[in-house]
Amino acid sequence: MQMQNFEKIYAEYFSDVYRYALSLSQNESVAEEITQETFFKALRHIDRFNGNCKLYVWLCQIAKNTYFSYYKN
Repeated sequence: MQMQNFEKIYAEYFSDVYRYALSLSQNESVAEEITQETFFKALRHIDRFNGNCKLYVWLCQIAKNTYFSYYKN
C-alpha cells in the first residue's frame, strides 16, 4: 500500500479509533497512545488486512488488542 493511501486512512479513521480507544480506557492520554500505536501496527501489518471486514472493524480490533496489551504490562 502506498503511503498516500495510508495517510487517507489515518485522516478518515483517526477520530473514530480514538473515540473507541477512549471508550475502552476512559483516559484521554491513554486513548491517544493506544490510537497512535494502533495506526503504527496497522501500517506495519497492512498486508494482513484481507478485506473480510470493514477497515474500521480491523482497526478497532487492533486498538482493542493494543489496549489489553497496554494494561497487561
